[in-house]
Amino acid sequence: MKRPFIKILCLVVALLGVTTLHAQEEARDVNVNEIFKLGVEARFDYLNQALDGEQLYDASGLAVRYINLRLDGSIGKQFTYSWRQRLNKMYSAQAFVDNMDWLHITYRPTANWAISAGKQVVMIGGWEYDRAPIDLYFCSEFWNNVSCYQFGASVAFTTNKGNDTILFQACQSPYNNAILNYDEDGNKLGDLYAYNLYWTGSHGCFTALYSFNLVQYAPGKYDKYIALGNQFKFGDAQIQLDLMNRGPKAKDLLFDNFSIMAEFAYLIANRVNVFAKATYDKIGESSIISSGLIPGTEITRVGGGVEYYPLGGRGNRDIRLHAAYAYNFGDNTNPYGTANGKGSYLTVGLTWKINVVEGITSLVEKCKAKREM
Repeated sequence: MKRPFIKILCLVVALLGVTTLHAQEEARDVNVNEIFKLGVEARFDYLNQALDGEQLYDASGLAVRYINLRLDGSIGKQFTYSWRQRLNKMYSAQAFVDNMDWLHITYRPTANWAISAGKQVVMIGGWEYDRAPIDLYFCSEFWNNVSCYQFGASVAFTTNKGNDTILFQACQSPYNNAILNYDEDGNKLGDLYAYNLYWTGSHGCFTALYSFNLVQYAPGKYDKYIALGNQFKFGDAQIQLDLMNRGPKAKDLLFDNFSIMAEFAYLIANRVNVFAKATYDKIGESSIISSGLIPGTEITRVGGGVEYYPLGGRGNRDIRLHAAYAYNFGDNTNPYGTANGKGSYLTVGLTWKINVVEGITSLVEKCKAKREM
């Protein structure tokens, strides 16, 4: 089981090494980040989770939450590519593929149009959903259950001013491998797809991430999402408010099955970010239970935290210390849910991000300078 994974990992390492050397050779003539940008990021946490005052030892302790590799660049003037891979959960060749968040290529025939294909983020609106997992500490029950990385293709149009983008995406459904797509004998019923219409617009202090999604949960049957992500920025203060309705029928969208996520954050002296956050999930009778959201759930999470950026004085976010706490109210009818009533969550940790190519290039230049002295 381990041999295919080891071969893949060796191939990736070899490819990165060759490409890094090539990028260094081209650095004299062009911006290296336009050709090849390799980033590595990691987050380490101390977790303390409890239920009704009793510590959950299996879910507590020191943990490597994320080790991510990200590769971005361009091929010629009109093609760009992006790849993000999680490295802390790889134990087989299949796990390597499953923990590939995205790997896609984008063609831009003009400044207004972009066509992309590969493994992508399913385009669902909302700011909590939009943020990278490494930058989140506690989330809504919907966020914790949606399978948000799927194979697909998209086409996007951006206005001349660049303030608005409308995107249409067709991709595999997040329910494609869910239990509702299998018969009693364990045979898959079919391939399921999702069709997503997405708008992002930035106007003054307001930025929107809105979507309407048709998501197959069984052949010929669709769950529907209306997700409205709203962000308001006033100087160093920021408010994010997400409203999301779900349901297989139009009438189900009228607050039978929905989530609300809200966060207020304030940045102090470009180094300290304090935030307060609350989420509310109500899972009504219309819920598609294969998503992990089971009817009868009504759960609220309330908490906050602080982030400290030691290099923040230079506008640098590459090192971050954090502490966050949340408490849950209500009931979760999913016994394996991530948020349970009277549950608490504490995390304290460190995140760091590096640009590998930039670091190697800088090191090479320093070595050359020493030799010339």
